[in-house]
Amino acid sequence: MNLFGTLGQLFAIALALLLAPLLTGWVNQCRAWFQNRSAPPLLQQYYMLHKLFLKDVVLAHGASQLFRFAPFVVFGCMVLACAIIPTLSTDLPLAPAADTIALVGVFGLARIFISLAAMDIGTSFGSLGGRREMLVGFLAEPALLMVIFTTAMISQSTSVATIVETLAHRDFVIYPSLAFAGIAFTFVSFAENARVPVDNPATHLELTMIHEAMILEYSGRHLALIEWAASLKLYAYSCLGLALFFPWGIAQGASVSGLLLAIPALVAKLAIGGALLAGIETLNAKVRIFRAPEFLGTAFLLAVLGLLVRLLLETRI
Repeated sequence: MNLFGTLGQLFAIALALLLAPLLTGWVNQCRAWFQNRSAPPLLQQYYMLHKLFLKDVVLAHGASQLFRFAPFVVFGCMVLACAIIPTLSTDLPLAPAADTIALVGVFGLARIFISLAAMDIGTSFGSLGGRREMLVGFLAEPALLMVIFTTAMISQSTSVATIVETLAHRDFVIYPSLAFAGIAFTFVSFAENARVPVDNPATHLELTMIHEAMILEYSGRHLALIEWAASLKLYAYSCLGLALFFPWGIAQGASVSGLLLAIPALVAKLAIGGALLAGIETLNAKVRIFRAPEFLGTAFLLAVLGLLVRLLLETRI
């Protein structure tokens, strides 16, 4: 492992920590514009995180060490996920560890800890949110795995770096299977990031909350870490979608010029994706929690259809 590769990996992690709250602020701003409302400042997430880190932590009675430790585990899992997804280059030190199946496991580990922490203190809303979060994860993970298997069959590898190199650095080929997989991945991303139509991050209506219900008892730096982790999760899913379906602009080698050119390409793609996310949320309404299995079931069927198209029609491509 050379020094430049290590510095490049650290720079990619620092960029994720910096851009994740900015991406959330951009989505919130675009959503307000589309709804003809006064938009919050673009840097609103930074202001909120700074305020929360300065506040004291108030713990609920009966909170165990799990409740205190969970925000750090969730934040660490999201940082690890952002580190192993190739956002700037496919030749960084953690690229060999960028196996998409392991990445799903990292997301699942974070989900388990935040759900257990929500149920740890014994409140009704925390338990309700934890159960709903596990339901969404139980339905979303199979669809995400089917999407991964579709892209893995094209590159003959489950490594994200290999998938990017296969799709971005070879002759342009149209894969119909990726269209089905891309739609399924979009559905899963909405569910996993607590976005409309599965959840609404702006609501505090108790009967409809999923993510917000799990973090009602957190405060201070614990809440700051969870909010930052939520932004990192949105950033990680956005970068994973870009790596799987729009990998152009990601450098193939770890060079200074390649990394410098990859930064504006990444920012531009995230800006376009954030605006599209806000537009889709504006055009849709939140569905009832009982309709979430239908939504994610559709994602699973689309992902399986993409896999079948790859097996039956694209085997010679």
